Amino acid sequence: MNNIERMQQGKVYNPDEPELMQQQIAAQEKNDAYNALKRSNFKGRTRLLKEMFAQMGDNSMIEIPFYANWGGQHVHFGSGVYANFNLTLVDDGEIFVGDSTMFGPNVTIATAGHPIYSPLRAKTHYQFNKSVHIGKNVWLGANVTVLPGVTIGDNTVVGAGSVVTKDLPSDVVAVGTPCKILRPINQHDHDYFYKNEKLDVWK
Repeated sequence: MNNIERMQQGKVYNPDEPELMQQQIAAQEKNDAYNALKRSNFKGRTRLLKEMFAQMGDNSMIEIPFYANWGGQHVHFGSGVYANFNLTLVDDGEIFVGDSTMFGPNVTIATAGHPIYSPLRAKTHYQFNKSVHIGKNVWLGANVTVLPGVTIGDNTVVGAGSVVTKDLPSDVVAVGTPCKILRPINQHDHDYFYKNEKLDVWK
């Protein structure tokens, strides 16, 4: 098994291998090109995101600046995904995001980890990658960090500043470091948009 196959299969590998580094730099330079576009150039931004990402659904947008280890090459976005400023994707492994999901400012999704045993990091920076799966219609608040191997179910809301270390089910509100389930999404959330301020947009 060669180094690239080890990377793709979630095994420990050497990320400093020259072939990998060349591929990664090329992907990062596309990321640089995206961040250099004018904010008003929506067509150009959409075109380049579709070129950069493994999958980029219709009507999805990422605000500038945006950063990714592999320029989105291992990222699969559904349709209608929106990411605010400073989205960071450590996309050495695969990241899957469902339709209509939203990311607040400064969200980080990480797939890469390093062995705890220090000699494995000292010279070759050995690494492993574990995929992240985020469902449909999820909302990650500002400064949320999602760690390698995590799955987040549909419709779930993760509060600002949370660090998600373990899987979260669908239809819950979760907060904290480490992130824990606070409560299920309920009728109050249907009726009120903020504390006791009633929603007035339902027909």
